[in-house]
Amino acid sequence: MSDDKQFEAAAVENEAAGKGGLSQEELDELVAASDTGGRSPSGTIGSFLVAVALAWSLFQLWIASPIPFIVGWGVFNDTEARSIHLAFALFLAFAAYPAARTSAQLALAVIVPAVLTTLFMYGAKEGVPVWWVPIPALVLIGAIILGSPKDRIPGWEWLLAIVGAIAALYLYIFYDGIAQRVGAPILQDYVIAVIGILLLLEATRRALGPALMIVATVFLVYTFLGPYMPSIIAHKGNNLSEVVNHHWITTEGVFGIALGVSTSFVFLFVLFGSLLDKAGAGNYFIQVAFSLMGHMRGGPAKAAVVSSAMTGLISGSSIANVVTTGTFTIPLMKRVGFNSEKAGAVEVASSVNGQIMPPVMGAAAFLMVEYVGIPYFDVVKHAFLPAVISYIALVYIVHLEAMKAGMEGLPRAVEPKPLVAWLMSLAFTIAVICGLSFAVYYGMGWIRPAFGASAGYVVFGFLVVVYIGLLSIAAKEKPLEMEDPNAPVTQLPLPGPTIRSGLHFLLPVVVLVWALMIDRLSPGLSAFWAASFMVFILVTQRPLLAMLRGVGDLGGAIRDGFADLIDGLVAGARNMIGIGIATATAGVIVGAVSQTGVGSALADVVEVLSGGRIMAILALTAVLSLILGMGLPTTANYIVVSALLAPVIVTLGQQNGLIVPLIAVHLFVFYFGIMADVTPPVGLASFAAAAVSGGDPIRTGLVAFFYSLRTAALPFLFIFNTDLLLIDVTWAQGIFVFIVATIAMLLFAAATQGWFLARNRFYETLALLLIAFTLFRPGFWMDMVSPPFQNVPPADLATAALNAEIGDSLRLQVSGLNAVGDAVTFTALLPVGEGETGEDRLFASGFEYIANGEDVIVDNVAFGSVAAEAGFDWDQKIEQVEVPADQPSKYLMFIPALILLGLVVMLQRGRARPQPATA
Repeated sequence: MSDDKQFEAAAVENEAAGKGGLSQEELDELVAASDTGGRSPSGTIGSFLVAVALAWSLFQLWIASPIPFIVGWGVFNDTEARSIHLAFALFLAFAAYPAARTSAQLALAVIVPAVLTTLFMYGAKEGVPVWWVPIPALVLIGAIILGSPKDRIPGWEWLLAIVGAIAALYLYIFYDGIAQRVGAPILQDYVIAVIGILLLLEATRRALGPALMIVATVFLVYTFLGPYMPSIIAHKGNNLSEVVNHHWITTEGVFGIALGVSTSFVFLFVLFGSLLDKAGAGNYFIQVAFSLMGHMRGGPAKAAVVSSAMTGLISGSSIANVVTTGTFTIPLMKRVGFNSEKAGAVEVASSVNGQIMPPVMGAAAFLMVEYVGIPYFDVVKHAFLPAVISYIALVYIVHLEAMKAGMEGLPRAVEPKPLVAWLMSLAFTIAVICGLSFAVYYGMGWIRPAFGASAGYVVFGFLVVVYIGLLSIAAKEKPLEMEDPNAPVTQLPLPGPTIRSGLHFLLPVVVLVWALMIDRLSPGLSAFWAASFMVFILVTQRPLLAMLRGVGDLGGAIRDGFADLIDGLVAGARNMIGIGIATATAGVIVGAVSQTGVGSALADVVEVLSGGRIMAILALTAVLSLILGMGLPTTANYIVVSALLAPVIVTLGQQNGLIVPLIAVHLFVFYFGIMADVTPPVGLASFAAAAVSGGDPIRTGLVAFFYSLRTAALPFLFIFNTDLLLIDVTWAQGIFVFIVATIAMLLFAAATQGWFLARNRFYETLALLLIAFTLFRPGFWMDMVSPPFQNVPPADLATAALNAEIGDSLRLQVSGLNAVGDAVTFTALLPVGEGETGEDRLFASGFEYIANGEDVIVDNVAFGSVAAEAGFDWDQKIEQVEVPADQPSKYLMFIPALILLGLVVMLQRGRARPQPATA
């Protein structure tokens, strides 16, 4: 049964039975079916699979560590590591995921190999025998028809697992021979590639459902049948030799960048999250959120948002996040007044948002480093503000829902302090945190130059001392236990003791952030050090707590610690099966895009449909991202939408005068891709939440979609206002942008929820939307009043460069031929360099031109110059030159917006009914 059907059936059955949710065992099965495989055989076979998963985790830790380079053994290059990584993923996919799903999926599992076999035979050129091509497909189809039990692994599935692993290991075993015949595959290459592609697609169907398998198959069909496609997307077509070489024998397809990122970075971060959760951090985050926010109006829902945000930092799966936190939060939300659909929708919206939270972002952050070509620190910086604003808005949406229903919070654990005492306590806490931050920053900054190569040992010793100190504090508190959410709640956990009981869980996060942000180590090495410290905590946490509390069996605590470590390593590997398979299959799509040039064809389709209007282009791209993202995990989702749709926005934007930083484009398609986890009819996260709440999955998805409108609005806003991504802003400007954007998003949420201080009237909703838009993008109105650019004749280009400030950019509208010889017109930014004359300044930017009367032609563009990076090329014609004009501050538009906001407040204050006090 597919994941969505399984979730839906569970929810309907649950609702009919009158239950509030599934049992923990049933929820574990749902997560397993989605994320780790629905089959866990016992006995010797089960132990063997555990050993394979453990070996995979240890292999990944080995290649990420500096140890191989120190000992001079076990060093693998990128291609070899990717080959071994995929071999583990394919083997475990066939072992952990049974073939039996829905009848439709089994039919698909028969049709796809048959179709691809026909294409492979069609594409085989002369000299390549084709009699063998149907054999692997027939074996695969016959094996699938035999069926696949959940409690054991039949012999034919062992065969598929072993053959799949061998096909993936082919690049590692025959690396030298393949390197000597690039572009000229032999019969052995053909056989392995055909078998590998078929088995990879079947593993994708098992682990991820049909969506990604269908998309990859469609792109393979398109690769072979290019000449028969509609003229707007037609291409010359590729034969079997080209497909085999591109997709399996080289690193352009399956073994490309996506699988490389999965091998180098993603596995370690998933493993780190798994170890952190196994240590008890997930429970700690939930309990802390409830102790701090449970007393507020609609408190359990607000706590669900915060706990999902914290869990999202360590989780790469929306569904696992829903079930992990939702098991506890959804019943409590229902108890304080939320119906099943709204309780599930809050959990869905907050859990899916976890995928946009730095530093991991569902592993997409590391792919962005490769695809956008900027440092990891910059990716996190640009993604941080929209994610935080989105979460703040979701907390506010929950508050509005609670106000509408007149809800109260759960009983407080202690009476609140007087305001003065609370402010003094807050000031003291902030002072302590700042003091510790400065001490750590400057202390560790001094350690490195002082101790040289030994600095790592000194830092580790310092962290161990802090760790023991925090554990001694935790030992004085009662151990955190996940309480039954369906039991009566008499009071919430005490905030102070709850926070103190798990502060040591923050140390590995500190190690990770320090390595990434301060030391600027590679993401892989940073995750290795964080995971290594997490291993140390898992092994020592239980024994040290037993010693500090003076209770328990020390030997048993040590055994339990190592058992937790093994469980964490195995869970991390099983969590990676789907991601490893997804990145490999997404590589097929990326390879097809690069091989066929479909990206430019898709841009033509979008341009025709949109008529060249910017908003229509963005809206169509958003819808396509939603469609392509349906049923895909976050990582594969981003790979697909970024490969297909990011170039569309860049290309069409330039042609229509919109020049956007590449990171903004990639975040745009990423945001809409993950919205597919919310949106019916697929919306797997919505089905998971409905299975927990007992609500209707479609209604849950629709409510979650409306809660997520703020996430859908943000990409459109930061495309036009890149200040939201902290691009080229100072610290002071960044703080100002954060405050204004947060207020704007809260007003947008109030408008879409139909409630501000009281229930909105339609004109108040329109006013709130207008105010929010003005705060987000004041330049839109100011540009109408005073244009930001003025046109000068192309012949005056040198004068314009001389009058511009050094470092400023001139906007040039250029006409010429694109890569395939078609005439295009686009806009490009030319930065102005240093020089005495205008010509000198243009030359410093790598730009030379010839003036022929009124015509200005690009004569030369220096290789690697800023002009070349901007897209200028020889023989292009400069059609128009735009220089910055003097313009009043765009923030003057805040004045009428704030006046209108004051008017709305005055209108609603008279209608606002008194709200009950929080408990």
